[in-house]
Amino acid sequence: MNNDTETKRRFSVGSSPHVASPVSTPNLMLDVIIALLPAWVVAIYFFGFRVVTLTAVTVAAAMGAEYLYRRLTHQHQTVSDFSAAVTGLLLVMCLPVETPYWVAVIGAVFAIVVVKQLFGGLGKNFMNPALAGRVFLFSFLPYISRYAAPGHTFWAPIFGAGQPEAVSAATPMSYLHAGTLPEGVSLRQLLVGQQAGCLGEVASLMLILGGVYLVLRKVISPRIPLCYLGTVAVLTFLFPMGGIPRMDWMLYNLLSGGLMLGAIFMATDYVTSPVTPTGRVVYGVGCGALTVFLRYFGSYPEGVSFAILVMNTLVWSLDKAFMPHRFGTPWFKQKEKKEASK
Repeated sequence: MNNDTETKRRFSVGSSPHVASPVSTPNLMLDVIIALLPAWVVAIYFFGFRVVTLTAVTVAAAMGAEYLYRRLTHQHQTVSDFSAAVTGLLLVMCLPVETPYWVAVIGAVFAIVVVKQLFGGLGKNFMNPALAGRVFLFSFLPYISRYAAPGHTFWAPIFGAGQPEAVSAATPMSYLHAGTLPEGVSLRQLLVGQQAGCLGEVASLMLILGGVYLVLRKVISPRIPLCYLGTVAVLTFLFPMGGIPRMDWMLYNLLSGGLMLGAIFMATDYVTSPVTPTGRVVYGVGCGALTVFLRYFGSYPEGVSFAILVMNTLVWSLDKAFMPHRFGTPWFKQKEKKEASK
């Protein structure tokens, strides 16, 4: 009897799928962290060690919020999947270096508790938590609108912010929003990170390298970033502002602001982006079109965060509209019609 029970246990077959895969949520999240490291290191070089402490506080707040929420609601812990750490890291990449620590903590808690956990946790949120947290922090706009000029001569202080000798500078997007090219900022400087802005805005080249890494690791599909960036490129090339040469206007728009960070790391989020190939194309084009529209006509210079969040709300509709037909579906429909007519 015991032998029969043991045999059944060993040869029992569970529900599908039956294909084992080494890919797991922690592995995917670690790849995202690795892809962000080059841009993060460049931010440290230009803005100082406060980048490290601000990142540590934000990531710790995100992970702590997830742990406490699931502990208080008697749910199994998910902190070990590193998704909360990625949310904290992405959020801090959307903030200026002189953001007060308590503001970053509020953004991280909002992103994890309100946007992610209240909807059921990872896989059930309908908006990108890091972007939603960043937009929520617009309630504290004076604290997140001071952009330090890059250069370690005036590194931001670790404790406190806005020291008198620090140099505050206008971001390239503020110039582009006014219809002019950034003064004293070349395309090379935009590529390597020598510009004022949020931590994840300054080094376009490092973000592109991170995106290539994610594509090679098959963490993301290039479809969404290419459609996103391609749409922005086409629209800005066709409709330059202020009589600026088309190619210059297009390149400055592609390399300025949070476009690279948004297109590569935010818009490609598994949970809040379409799963169908056609849906991803429409989603990427929609993000790009909205970004350009908001940059041109919005009161705020940047439009990436708002564009992606708006398209997040349409993901379910896009997947439903472009769901491919299953093999044999037409035959079954014909059979159902014949049976219904009898």
